[in-house]
Amino acid sequence: MEGASTKGVLSHLSLLEVQARSRKSRPQQPSRVKELKAKVEALRIQRDQLRAEIETHKNLQKLRASMDKQCSQEGEEEEEKMDDDSENSQLLRLMARHTQLKDLLNAHHIIGGYNVIRTSQGKGVCASLATAYEGVYLETYNVEIVLKPRLKISRHNVPPFIPLNSLAEQSNMQADIKTFLDALSKHLNAFAGRKQQLKLVKELHKSVEVLESNVLCSILVMLLTLPGEKSTVLCTLDYTDHTRLLPTSVHFECKDKALPDAPEWKKNCSLLMETPVHKALMSMKTNGTVV
Repeated sequence: MEGASTKGVLSHLSLLEVQARSRKSRPQQPSRVKELKAKVEALRIQRDQLRAEIETHKNLQKLRASMDKQCSQEGEEEEEKMDDDSENSQLLRLMARHTQLKDLLNAHHIIGGYNVIRTSQGKGVCASLATAYEGVYLETYNVEIVLKPRLKISRHNVPPFIPLNSLAEQSNMQADIKTFLDALSKHLNAFAGRKQQLKLVKELHKSVEVLESNVLCSILVMLLTLPGEKSTVLCTLDYTDHTRLLPTSVHFECKDKALPDAPEWKKNCSLLMETPVHKALMSMKTNGTVV
């Protein structure tokens, strides 16, 4: 009897424990449901925000395309489709213009401050490289560069004897476009300077006969006349370094084999290597070594 009584008490205690647990769990259920509802609502808000961002991005893309093609009738028609009276439309136009200007400023920063205009296709930029000699502006050369997906030269008016592609590879244009433009500008300005010197020699020194030169102006052969006699000196200037205005070597030829080794003509050699040729000839005339 005692065992049965004990078993009945234990069963009753177990039942009471189950009921107590049940009571404790019941208040927690509404809290869990409330938590889940809040999470669902947060996800809905996030979904709506993403949808709005996607729609805004699509509209921005359309407006950017319209702005990039503003010179074409197609671009004008696309822009006219937007509701001009809508505040959202006005805001989208401002955002599109902001991204457009940001891209142009970024392109200008990338190329190191060279004069730049956006190409009509809107996919690249055109860099202008002006050349000058002794304060006088000469030719201006243009290089059109596609920016995406990779930097690529699409069009240019650089003379064919300037190693444009080699310069792009050597300067690693993909990583540093400014280094490429600097190298190209150096080549172009040196060429323009040598060309201008040749022009000034022909204009200022009528007694000097130019026998040979090339399109790159990397070699110049002149016939110089000595004063007081009919002898002449063949002077050859070699511009091996195409990034420089001055020659890398000077060579004299004359019937008098000893003349090139004379101290006076050694000075003339140094003068021609250190001074622009038209100025060097002027000094040689002043010193009385040539006519």
